[in-house]
Amino acid sequence: MRMLFLGGTRFAGKAASALAVSRGHSVTLVHRGLTGAAHLPGVAHVALDRRATDAGVLGAALGGQRFDAVLDFCGYYPRDLRVSTEVLADSGWYGFVSSVSAYPEGLAPGTTEAGAVREPPDPEPDTLGPWYGGLKVGCERVVQAAFGSRAAIVRPGFIVGPDDPTDRFPSLLRGAAAGGTRLLPGPADQPLQFVDARDLAAFLVALAEGAVGGTFLAVHPRGTTTLGAVVEAARRWAGADTRFVWADPAALAARCPEDELEAAFPLWAKDDPGFHQLHPAAALAAGARHRPVEDTVADTLTWLQTTDRVPLAPHGLAPEREVELLAALGPRSTVPA
Repeated sequence: MRMLFLGGTRFAGKAASALAVSRGHSVTLVHRGLTGAAHLPGVAHVALDRRATDAGVLGAALGGQRFDAVLDFCGYYPRDLRVSTEVLADSGWYGFVSSVSAYPEGLAPGTTEAGAVREPPDPEPDTLGPWYGGLKVGCERVVQAAFGSRAAIVRPGFIVGPDDPTDRFPSLLRGAAAGGTRLLPGPADQPLQFVDARDLAAFLVALAEGAVGGTFLAVHPRGTTTLGAVVEAARRWAGADTRFVWADPAALAARCPEDELEAAFPLWAKDDPGFHQLHPAAALAAGARHRPVEDTVADTLTWLQTTDRVPLAPHGLAPEREVELLAALGPRSTVPA
């Protein structure tokens, strides 16, 4: 197959483009050249910033080629999708990587791909800000209008695993593997959902190969794991003596501003318990598969031992702040593990 990747040089996109090459597909990458793409020396590279590109520029850069499949990893604004879908209208299939942020807050546990989504902002803003989820929905609708049954919308939850540039999942594992006393928002058995970047990549490439259309959630099946199980897996992998203190959520929130909580515990859906209890019914029916959580934890920690990459935005509590909060909360403000 002739496959075009819009993005595809970092994390899940990098895993998907490498997988496509390994399966013998002809791959072209359109990217800005900021993250490097040396992992795929045999593919065609087109240096382009889609945010500053109109249909004429994109069409000229691609030389009028027709592709069997397009995988779009970097679409955030509907106007940019209008450009790419116009230029690539003769392609066989278009897969758009959206986000679970397409859903509004306050999800009911068990929400499937058919759940209600946000409305796109009108007029369209120039920055993502609080409109990120609505903008993703706007992008989805552009793709669906242009490609119909030849469009696949994939909504990942938190993307995790080796090569993670975000530090959201790595910060959680680092703390759990470091030993000592670690403060976490309780309870330990709160559900947690995510997708390993390699599993997301495999699902996307399989959809492309089969030209499968539809809307799909990319998360573990509901009930797969919990926050406590993840940090315990990291502690076991490291052989650490880590002790987890599970703070009462209300007591923790009373002592920390919202931005600090988001930076310290980025996987915690404090006021939205249904966020980690989605039911990816359509994705599972389409063949989505997920490796064991313990494998993702072990592979990520192994990668952390060897990488010198600086994360895009560091997460986790500063050690002195963690000590301060542990002292302030005390045993009365913790919940049983």
